[in-house]
Amino acid sequence: MIKILVSCANGAGSSLMLKMTVEKVMKELSIPYQIHHCPISEGKGLAPRNDYIFTSVAFSATFEPIKGNAKVIGIKNVVSAQEVKEKFLACQ
Repeated sequence: MIKILVSCANGAGSSLMLKMTVEKVMKELSIPYQIHHCPISEGKGLAPRNDYIFTSVAFSATFEPIKGNAKVIGIKNVVSAQEVKEKFLACQ
């Protein structure tokens, strides 16, 4: 089971939408997962405990120095399952 962190500035609107998009993609790919969404302030501490970090492209660099072994995936359109799927598969 992979652990996924979804994070945005406040942990409400865009991270919740991105969380739902990531869930859709993981189910489509039949990948078992655990997912958590939160604001960046909380996500910074959780980042190294995850396998993948999905966030807005604008916040990707925030996680790079603190990601541990997690792969950071910056997303432009938080409701685009196609973008999430392509970027997730590209970092496999």
